[in-house]
Amino acid sequence: MAEARIRRGGTARLTRATGARGRSGGRGRTVKRRSWVDGLLDLLPFSEETLQRIASWAIVGIVLAGVVGIAMLLGLPAMAGQKASELAANAGFEVEKVEVRGVERMDELPIYNIALGQVNRSMLSLDLPKVRDEMLKLGWVKDARISRRLPDTLVVDVVERDPVAVWQHDGQLHLIDVAGVVLQSVSPGAMPDLPLVVGPNANLQTAGLNKLMENAPALKPMLAGATWVGNRRWDLRFQSGETLSLPEGDKPSATALVNFARMDGVNRLLGRGIVKFDMRDPDRFVLRLPQGQGTGTSSEKPAASADAPAKGEEG
Repeated sequence: MAEARIRRGGTARLTRATGARGRSGGRGRTVKRRSWVDGLLDLLPFSEETLQRIASWAIVGIVLAGVVGIAMLLGLPAMAGQKASELAANAGFEVEKVEVRGVERMDELPIYNIALGQVNRSMLSLDLPKVRDEMLKLGWVKDARISRRLPDTLVVDVVERDPVAVWQHDGQLHLIDVAGVVLQSVSPGAMPDLPLVVGPNANLQTAGLNKLMENAPALKPMLAGATWVGNRRWDLRFQSGETLSLPEGDKPSATALVNFARMDGVNRLLGRGIVKFDMRDPDRFVLRLPQGQGTGTSSEKPAASADAPAKGEEG
């Protein structure tokens, strides 16, 4: 009996020892393989715990973005904004007054109509850039600045355009600025004391006309109007009734106008009953006299000769 027990115990101890040695040996022989993911993690400048936190926050951000996207699809932000606007309007934050500054010539009524004609007049949600864009469509308005003054006032600072001429085209009269922008219509009975420019696209040539007249300051106050002929040159009309035909081109027309101003200063050409002066040809100065006066209906002389009266001017 005892021998059998000893044999069984020895067998048991032998088996455990062998198993231990087998496991120990197994650990020594097994080599753990590292994946490419482990290699990438080793290259990161932060620990695995930090990476896990980043991943958690990323998941939270994705979830929040999804919630916001769904809310936008359902129109919840717009509904909330509209509700906030209604609450603000009910609390007295609604456009009730408009203060306009900088207006001297234009009618202020269109400005009031734009400011008070907005569908949403809540001071909190009023689209100021949109209001400004609508005001810039008004001919007189060169620039505008829109601001709020709580609780209920909209302040509009306007920069007006300056009228420099009246444009006659297709039987209509329009007040224009130096850039040719139409400011407003003009009735024949209420013509302002400004030069009249006539012809298609003559309004777009107003800046060039002003620059041209700067070459002859003495003649500028005498100018009654100008006709843009053939979309290429000017016929000037003076208050004394004469017309001066100038050549094409900025430089030739300026040279001709300077010569004419010099001749008028010496010989007093304007106000002597001459109908027309033609300087389109740089080598000829043509005068057109009233029918039946002088030796004929026209007379010529070289344009460079400004010191002596032109033929046909005597008397």
